[in-house]
Amino acid sequence: MAFGSSDRYQEQTTMSEINVVPLVDIMLVLLIIFIITAPLLTHSVKIDLPKASSHPNTTKPEHIDFAIRAEGTFFWNGEPVTLEQLAPRFTQSAENSPNTELHIRADKNTHYEHVARIMSMAAKAGLTKIGFVTDPTLE
Repeated sequence: MAFGSSDRYQEQTTMSEINVVPLVDIMLVLLIIFIITAPLLTHSVKIDLPKASSHPNTTKPEHIDFAIRAEGTFFWNGEPVTLEQLAPRFTQSAENSPNTELHIRADKNTHYEHVARIMSMAAKAGLTKIGFVTDPTLE
């Protein structure tokens, strides 16, 4: 935009450039304010925290190691069992200890039908803590 132009008939256009100098000035002032005030805002409170021990907890709840092979055979803590024997055993385990955990270990080629049937029977008997045991080293 030229000042003192001799062309009177030339249209006057508005300046379409953004002036960022004031914006940069404000940002620098705010940055300096935050740099100065940030250390003043941190308050430290002295607390005596308890010391944690790194010893594992030796009290373990009762658990049932239940294995299912791909062909549909079942094992209760390593002992072969039939499907008809499972319901009374699950009920007896739930009555003896309500915190009994069922650890299911199934082959990778086991049909889901077998696993779902076992989980359903255990839940109906009152076993609520059911988990799956896997071996991440096997592919």
